Amino acid sequence: MIAFIAQRLLQGFFVLFGVVVIIFLLFNVMPDPARMMLGQRADGASVDAINKDLGRDQSITKRFLLYLNDLSPISINNYKTEASAIFINQSKYGTYLSLLPLSSDKKVVLKTPYLRRSYQSKKRVAEILIEALPGTAVLAFSSMLFATIIGIILGIIAALKKNTLYDRFALVLSGLGTAAPSFFVGILIAWIFAIVLHQFTGLNWTGSLYRIDPFEGEVLDLKNLILPTIALGIRPLSIVMQLSRSSMLDVLSQDYIRTATAKGLIPYKVILQHALKNALNPVLTAVSGWLASLLAGAFFVETIFSWHGIGKVTVDALGTYDFPVVMGAVILIAAIFVIINILLDIIYGLLDPRIRLQV
Repeated sequence: MIAFIAQRLLQGFFVLFGVVVIIFLLFNVMPDPARMMLGQRADGASVDAINKDLGRDQSITKRFLLYLNDLSPISINNYKTEASAIFINQSKYGTYLSLLPLSSDKKVVLKTPYLRRSYQSKKRVAEILIEALPGTAVLAFSSMLFATIIGIILGIIAALKKNTLYDRFALVLSGLGTAAPSFFVGILIAWIFAIVLHQFTGLNWTGSLYRIDPFEGEVLDLKNLILPTIALGIRPLSIVMQLSRSSMLDVLSQDYIRTATAKGLIPYKVILQHALKNALNPVLTAVSGWLASLLAGAFFVETIFSWHGIGKVTVDALGTYDFPVVMGAVILIAAIFVIINILLDIIYGLLDPRIRLQV
């Protein structure tokens, strides 16, 4: 089991390292961000000053090594040496723990990953992303919950009504839901329920988890969560429904189900007590894997509904050439995706020893 966990951790490390390399090269072979921010008519002195402040006057190799040093939890940094070899302190890079002094101005430290600072607001990128992460997490979890509950119910009904008009209609809708991109579904849902039917639904096109009240300050407004949840949950709902249908049909064809039916058990008891629990295993496996994908897929939906989350923050940063925010957001999403998949692999390995034998 230790070898299995070690292999998964090593694979996750290489995936993250690959993401960091690609993201760094992608945003460092582009035209100067200083020129983009100041405009084409900016004088050379101003452009050079901003590039120097951003560290772009150095070679790309040195910039990459410095970026890795900033991201690494254990790194070499220019912190003022204290009398004690080990201490906890604060700097512009965040909280750090001094491990080993190397010289009068350099030491090995244990710190939180430093994602640089925003070009526009000068805030630390980590702070910007942490502020936006709860909105994305709430949207992803609510969408997955919506997709799981509704998808399982519709899939079971379709399996019980196999080859009927309802079954064929459900399969067509699930196919459309799987094929339709999230941004198209989001725009369509927003137009129907927030504009055409607004007087009946009372839902707004834009809004976030909290709204600003002039007297009460930030107020929780769950109504704004409804439309983004539906838009983001349509595709996983379609897949969950298809999986539930096929899994239920497979279970219903087993001998023990026919035996239970032949003994005269009430049909709903056969379904709930014998068929359902076995049919849900592959469905729940797929659901757990979809959660990480929803975190990344929320970018377009958050932008369409002006939902304050990592997706909207990233898209806004792209519009203002705020590359550190974009790079930090992509790395954060990749890290979450890798961590969730590693945890799922470890759980599967604990539950099924055959998976560990594949190492």
